[in-house]
Amino acid sequence: MNEATDFQSTWADRGRLLISCPDRPGIVAAVSRFLYEQGANIVQSDQHTTDPEGGRFFMRVEFQVDHLPDREQELKRAFQHTADTFQMEWRMTLAARKKRLALFVSKEDHCLQELLWRWRIGELHADIAMVISNHRDLEPAVAPFGIPYHHVPVNKETRLEAEVKHLELMKDKVDAVVLARYMQIIPSRTIQAYQNRIINIHHSFLPAFVGAKPYHQAHERGVKIIGATAHYVTEELDQGPIIEQDVQRVDHRCRVEDLKRIGRDVERLVLAKAVNWHLNDQVLVHGNKTVVFR
Repeated sequence: MNEATDFQSTWADRGRLLISCPDRPGIVAAVSRFLYEQGANIVQSDQHTTDPEGGRFFMRVEFQVDHLPDREQELKRAFQHTADTFQMEWRMTLAARKKRLALFVSKEDHCLQELLWRWRIGELHADIAMVISNHRDLEPAVAPFGIPYHHVPVNKETRLEAEVKHLELMKDKVDAVVLARYMQIIPSRTIQAYQNRIINIHHSFLPAFVGAKPYHQAHERGVKIIGATAHYVTEELDQGPIIEQDVQRVDHRCRVEDLKRIGRDVERLVLAKAVNWHLNDQVLVHGNKTVVFR
């Protein structure tokens, strides 16, 4: 039995329930009782409240129940009564069901290569449906993986035309989008179609070092820390809910080339973590913040 088959057999009956609602007594008891009555065993449970009195309550539960794929719709219909009682925003997912990704890239390959490598060795539980790029440079890197590569040129004048092509390519084939150093602005219609499902990565100098050559700017200022931020994309550029961040210390000995190298390492690891957490239903969005159950 290979790793992928082993995962499917082990997790075929594993479900995830994610909940957000006004905080009040009895939520955990009601969810636990519902799962017990359905014959489910809770294998992991995490919760967080912004304020026990009048705040927002967040919960992520993993449960095991026999024949879950066959019972999925039945369980969702049955849970709606509990959800209505507590004014819940909720979703139930199957752990074994892979989310389908579209990777958007430009010319830099470090984030793309990290995701492809993790996908190949089974650490990225997803189906990579396609790679979309405004350049052809990275097509040779993608070809050995057998993943469709779509070249869609983009500039200011053709951005909306390109968006139509992007949406056509992804229609009914993609659950989430990863901007793996895609150096173009994402138009509004795509953001709305994939709300809280487009993950971007950028250097943590923003907004201090905006514009071109941020590592040159950082070098000139003698920064002591560089890093990266992964976030969901919103219509406010680089202002979406943050999923993950990390930093590395640097010093006066570092050249611009050193900062770029260290920055690439941080970017690819931060993005990989954020993507994995999204794939595993570990992220709940609340306003412009996230609750990440690690």
